[in-house]
Amino acid sequence: MKEFGLSGREFIPLCDLLKSSGLCETLGRSKEVISEGEVKVDGEVELRKRFKMRPSQIAEFEGQQVKVIK
Repeated sequence: MKEFGLSGREFIPLCDLLKSSGLCETLGRSKEVISEGEVKVDGEVELRKRFKMRPSQIAEFEGQQVKVIK
């Protein structure tokens, strides 16, 4: 599991997290896979592209996971 630090921010939008963590190559691709129901947050399908990912939440896509940390 990868970890992604917020660097002092309160949250990161889910679509930005997928791109920044390397789970998706482009922001457009990250928005596409979210809208198609291919991304889970804490085990549940998440369809909101701008969902606010906060510390301790885990996003999953294609068997890869990234955990948001402070």
